[in-house]
Amino acid sequence: MSSTKPVEKPADAFLQPSDGVAISFWIISIAMLAATAFFFAEAGTVANHWKTTLHVGALVTLVAGVHYMYMREYWVQVHSSPIVYRYVDWSITVPLQMIEFNLILKAAGKVPGAGMFWRLLVGTVVMLLCGYLGEIGVAPAMPAFIGGMCGWIFILVEIFFVGGGEIKECSEAVRKSYDTMRLIVTLGWSIYPLGYYFGFLMGEVDAVYLNVIYNVADFVNKIAFVCACWSCAKSDSASKGNPLLG
Repeated sequence: MSSTKPVEKPADAFLQPSDGVAISFWIISIAMLAATAFFFAEAGTVANHWKTTLHVGALVTLVAGVHYMYMREYWVQVHSSPIVYRYVDWSITVPLQMIEFNLILKAAGKVPGAGMFWRLLVGTVVMLLCGYLGEIGVAPAMPAFIGGMCGWIFILVEIFFVGGGEIKECSEAVRKSYDTMRLIVTLGWSIYPLGYYFGFLMGEVDAVYLNVIYNVADFVNKIAFVCACWSCAKSDSASKGNPLLG
């Protein structure tokens, strides 16, 4: 006959007011789900060619919100960085965000070549795969870091100089939103390689601070990113006399 050992402190299995990291996980998870509901609802108020853009954006925050719930529980129970959950989250949400660059151009009347999507996807896979293999110890940490940086730089070159060149001929609303998205991918995403380098490679950043920084970065890099798409969709729909906005 087997018996289960009772938990000495049952409260330790739940969110503690002194655990700032767990609280940040909780806040971000709820914020992501709230953003998902907002973007899905707002998709019904924009012109038809913008609906897919907002639907994909809502999927970004939905996937992130679900993963943040698991990351929150992992931190509460283990008090360690939820590396696997983060990379599973990024492996789904980052490609969706890259799709948004294509969708915003298409909605603006520009048709980027299929090569833009595939180049962004390749850059994403290289960036995330190298980072993950480095952090779990399958690949040497520094070469993995360099490989991840190459993937990120490849993405930046694409959205700024190659596929992003068509944005010059779009409306002011589209250009501003596209520029905001590029700014987030440039400055917002820089948090991750910095965290990898100083937190993982150098060991100079404690996991507590590193996870809070990552959480705040995800909040901006996902919700603000989709908000840029939403703002563009609303402005462009209004300028073209979308009857749904009347």
